[in-house]
Amino acid sequence: MSVEQPEVVVVGAGPTGVTAAIQLAQAGVRTLVLDRWPDVFPQPRAVHFDDEVHRILARLGVGTQVAAISVPGAGLRLLSPTHATMAQFDRTDPRTSNGYPQANMFDQPGLEAVVRSRMHELPLVTFRGGVEVTTVRPNGPERPEVEYVDLTTHEVHTVRPRFVLGCDGANSIVRAAIGSTMRDLGFGEQRWLVVDIATPRDLGHWGGVHQVCDSNRAATYMRIGETRHRWEFALRDDEAAADYQDLDALAPLLAPWDTDIADFEVVRLTEYTFRARLADRWHRDGVFILGDAAHLTPPFIGQGMGAGIRDATNLAWKVAAVLEGTLPVSALDSYEAERAPHARAMIRLASLVGRAMTAGGPVGDRLRGVVVPLLVHLPGVRGRVLDSTTPPLRRSSLVDRGALRRGLGGALCPNPVLASGERLDVEAGQRWVLVSRTAPTRRYAEHLSADDAVVIDAGATPELDRWLGRHQAALVRPDRTVMTVGTVEGVMKRVPFGRSRDTLAAAERS
Repeated sequence: MSVEQPEVVVVGAGPTGVTAAIQLAQAGVRTLVLDRWPDVFPQPRAVHFDDEVHRILARLGVGTQVAAISVPGAGLRLLSPTHATMAQFDRTDPRTSNGYPQANMFDQPGLEAVVRSRMHELPLVTFRGGVEVTTVRPNGPERPEVEYVDLTTHEVHTVRPRFVLGCDGANSIVRAAIGSTMRDLGFGEQRWLVVDIATPRDLGHWGGVHQVCDSNRAATYMRIGETRHRWEFALRDDEAAADYQDLDALAPLLAPWDTDIADFEVVRLTEYTFRARLADRWHRDGVFILGDAAHLTPPFIGQGMGAGIRDATNLAWKVAAVLEGTLPVSALDSYEAERAPHARAMIRLASLVGRAMTAGGPVGDRLRGVVVPLLVHLPGVRGRVLDSTTPPLRRSSLVDRGALRRGLGGALCPNPVLASGERLDVEAGQRWVLVSRTAPTRRYAEHLSADDAVVIDAGATPELDRWLGRHQAALVRPDRTVMTVGTVEGVMKRVPFGRSRDTLAAAERS
């Protein structure tokens, strides 16, 4: 039995776990990543990420590579049961305030290969694939303990890190270890056939998501790459994926899109059960759960993978700050306080969208046939249908929402190109950001360490100036979430980190 001493152990090397590991390493944290698979899982699963997730991936150092393997989504087309177009919502803005396309289609193994390669570049990350985690013990005030076995040599290893991040999926052993259970959010269960097809031929379809609004056979189609296509079909009670194991059996389902399927290659064919569930507890004694271990969502708004990546981004910088001593351990309570309500809101939205597009039987189909064609003519509807903005985070020790929960607290700071020619994220790196129309007074400025924070002049960037609105300044966390807004002095008094926090307090007393 061998013993290792990383500061953080990440269980699971999917997109959530690798994102967490990279961000921890970027912040100087020694991290061990454990996964059952020695390499990227070869089958496609997620196919969409939004502009916020694209922004996060760029901050990992893979923005250019991710752009090269993804295709911007053209929008949403709603089809009747006969596949007639009832409404089409075209995306016209190539980039959002995050600096990236609003919707992006991709092949998950390709994306995972990119981020996995980035992880391997970082000397502070140790990856061990081909292992099985057998035990996770929170251990109260002591360090948590993780045991895993090498599946080739059968050697057992024990690890006692400061923190454990469970990114180990829907059947999470880490979730069980902290005594957490999944709570159903009322969507029920839907069984769908998911079919990934490769073909060298351009099928000539419009480049957005095609959603068939049919209570008898709901379906979704999207192009996810140069040669890759994804179809999803609702399964009836008397059907199973085993009924569609070859192209001949699939032909009737694919016929509305293409009847010439001779050059189609089935990359993956599987049955998914769509659920809406949320863990009732997200951490215990230094052990946390993220991604599918903490929440499961129906796929109707394409936020399953993105929710896990948001979890990782929310938690990683906080863990690093606690290890550095610039935040108290109690600050980690803000992870669940912020992310659980956000995940619940996104799951409920996905459930609502799913029901609106597929439920109601023949009456629902007739109602959609009348209502949906009218939507494109209603002012503001296109923007709301296509808007990728997610809700602000709830109030926590690191988010000040204000008494009426209005304003910028908990929302994302924009990512414009600054006067330097760099985007805000590049300029700021892993630091906090003070966005202000006026510079801090001398007694504040001289105590604001450049290692902790960067000051950005909103007056020199019209996008930031408009974004601040009536506020003079905003304090932005390393994950680009706004902690608080107000006057420069008021914002600076809320600085929670390290040397700046201590010396600012001294400045106030002087």
